[in-house]
Amino acid sequence: MKAVKRGKTILGLEINLILFYVGAAGDCLVSVSQPPYLEVDHTQEAITIQCSFSHVGCPAEQPKSLWFRYGAHQPENLCMDGCTSDTGKFTVKEALTQNQVSLTVNRVTLNDSAIYICGIVLPLSKEPGAKRTGEGTVLVVKEMKGPHSLLIAVLSLLSIYIIVVLGIFVVLSKSKLNSLRNKETEDSPKKKSARRIFQEIAQEVYNKGNVETRQQSVSVKHHKDVMQIESLFD
Repeated sequence: MKAVKRGKTILGLEINLILFYVGAAGDCLVSVSQPPYLEVDHTQEAITIQCSFSHVGCPAEQPKSLWFRYGAHQPENLCMDGCTSDTGKFTVKEALTQNQVSLTVNRVTLNDSAIYICGIVLPLSKEPGAKRTGEGTVLVVKEMKGPHSLLIAVLSLLSIYIIVVLGIFVVLSKSKLNSLRNKETEDSPKKKSARRIFQEIAQEVYNKGNVETRQQSVSVKHHKDVMQIESLFD
């Protein structure tokens, strides 16, 4: 944090030199305010830094807004061409009658982390107070972490788990189905063999019954013949 404050001080001195040449050096006093800190996720499309100002004892003239950025390297003077297009990296919008200006950083990346300073100048005023900068907005662009990333990770793992479980279930189902089919194929000859054996046993029992029936018939007939022959000798 000390490094940030030191950077703001150095940047303020350099910017004041720029402002000195933009508006020449009373009673006219301009004041500027902007948010001290903004934190955004790197997935955010754009971030807008608001800047409000007021002036007292100054001549009636249209103020001019300037934007500066102090990052990892040297300070940058932003939007010298006005940055009125929404397609560029920066877009400046001015509502000077409402004492409001804003800087929008488009297509936010991690490299956009820096101190953004708003400056207001009354170009026609000769007084030192006619030019002023805000204290700067520390913009921090972070990678998405915490609950949201954890939730995404959990959902991803859950999806993978469900896919794996379904895959195992499908494989086991196919394996079980094939096993049943193979078992039926193996059991079919056994069933046929058992049926054949049963039929042979039944046939044998039937044939045995016929033989015994015939033997009983022959025995009875023989007995009758013997009785008839015996009656002849009587």
